[in-house]
Amino acid sequence: MTTFTVGCAVLLLLSGLFYLFPRRRSGGADEELERANIEWYRLRQAELAEEGADALQDDARLRLLEDEQQAGAVARPAPAATGSFPGWVLLPVVALLSSLLYYQLGAAPDVLISRQLQALENSDDPAQTAALIDAIRDRVDQRPGNLDYVALLGRYYMGRQEYARAAATYAELARQAPEDAYALAYAAQAEYLAAGRQLSERARMWAEQALAIQPHQRTALGLLGMASFEQQQYREAIGYWQRLLVTEQPGSESASMINGVIEAARQRLGESGETAVAAAHTLQADGAAGDVAASGAGVTVRVALPEGARVAPSDTVFVLARNAASDSRMPIAVQRLQAGQLPVTLRLDDSNSMAGQKLSATESVLVVVQVSPDGRPGEAGATWLGEAGPLAPSTALEPLEIVLQPRS
Repeated sequence: MTTFTVGCAVLLLLSGLFYLFPRRRSGGADEELERANIEWYRLRQAELAEEGADALQDDARLRLLEDEQQAGAVARPAPAATGSFPGWVLLPVVALLSSLLYYQLGAAPDVLISRQLQALENSDDPAQTAALIDAIRDRVDQRPGNLDYVALLGRYYMGRQEYARAAATYAELARQAPEDAYALAYAAQAEYLAAGRQLSERARMWAEQALAIQPHQRTALGLLGMASFEQQQYREAIGYWQRLLVTEQPGSESASMINGVIEAARQRLGESGETAVAAAHTLQADGAAGDVAASGAGVTVRVALPEGARVAPSDTVFVLARNAASDSRMPIAVQRLQAGQLPVTLRLDDSNSMAGQKLSATESVLVVVQVSPDGRPGEAGATWLGEAGPLAPSTALEPLEIVLQPRS
């Protein structure tokens, strides 16, 4: 704020000069005007004397007299009233009022909060954190529409396990941003924890709305999976966790953990992990498709990049099947692989369908392919895209070619 204060002081001094300078030079301007009138009169008098026009000289004297009277009336200051208010006092008063208005209506508090946030990146001082949260609370009261501050408060309360306050904060965030999948998912999670790990109807509605907006929203998938598991709805829990597993890098710690809870749910259902794991029917492009039996009706596609395409071999490739007759973007079946495996022929069928859904029971599907450098599904973060369909699921294994195109 030092730079800001110095800048304001400089501007104040400059404005003071503009305020005071015209008053000093007004008298000099009037004197110059009077001298110009006299000079004009003398020149005109000399011309008229040469012409012998006495009457015109009298008219010129009369005009000069009128001009002097008018100039005198304008230049003559009004009699100073006793104890009159000094005009220069208005300058600091206006400056003070402007500063107060700026601190109330401008962004100075936001600058201070930003600097406090930067200072806390290298410090864990509880006093500084408490001061920052107080400043954010005050700012939220002043500017309720600043959703970034509301989200910061929600994260702070969640970190301190103050779930009731976090739930109220995120509920307000969800009310103001009903189309934001993250706001809806966090609101659902906070309300679930505040209610003692009981999923209310409102929390479920928020989580489902988040998935309708972003089908692979991790917080919503994890929450609905855990809530279903705790309610002994193990098959539903497996379905949510399988969708969550698609968003993880194979072999990562998070993927191992999700596989563990999926296996635990299967054991509760009396299933073994070996028979219940969805088989990925990845075929080679040389025609080995006939060696793999199809699991009911499905769709077979061959995914390839155009010649000369430059894609990192580690980029994640998502192959999704969606219901062509539905407005929902939620996938029915998913396969995940790496760009280094392209070109590849694969089949989407009931073996890799999401739990609770069957691709074979769908009349027509759209097959969507996304290449994601950061491993997250969704067209927004994809660099290459491809699509085929609508396709009617069948037992035929003849692949349909999908050549990926760069995302424009």
